[in-house]
Amino acid sequence: MAGWLKYMIAFASAFALMLAIRSLVLSVHGVIGDGLAPLYHNGDRLLINRCSYGLRIEGNGLLPYSRLMRQPVERGDIVAFNIPRGSLGCLEDVSSFGLMIARCKAVPGDTVRTDSGVAVIPGLYNCAKTDYYWLEAINDKNPVDSRYLGFIPEQDIIGRVVTVLYNRYNSFLP
Repeated sequence: MAGWLKYMIAFASAFALMLAIRSLVLSVHGVIGDGLAPLYHNGDRLLINRCSYGLRIEGNGLLPYSRLMRQPVERGDIVAFNIPRGSLGCLEDVSSFGLMIARCKAVPGDTVRTDSGVAVIPGLYNCAKTDYYWLEAINDKNPVDSRYLGFIPEQDIIGRVVTVLYNRYNSFLP
């Protein structure tokens, strides 16, 4: 009985380690839509560094949101984020959208003006609120970015996109 038990303990430990790494450090995300085309296409699989802006502690109502070893999001970073609750109006369940991908155009302290859906810095709308970012897709027709959602709070930013793991046109990339 002790022989199979040591294999089960090793398997359970490896599984727990894999879950910890996937939830705290790295995750894989599939691109839905062509919001960042031609850079990323529908069906691409991206590797996301979840620790790039610090280790997220969400708390889920028990603890307040915080980040350990916090690093600011920089202008030009391509980030993965959750859609803020209540930002899509009548759509209650935003979890069906999954993670969204966009480029950071404005950081706290910047001002943003939109002319026909194009962000111009500086401008009218102030992004000076602490920990709020203006995130835009490359493709103007993408309905899920700051042009439609407004400023994205830092707590909804998951991490920075590191690389493309799988491209639907070229299969696996080196």
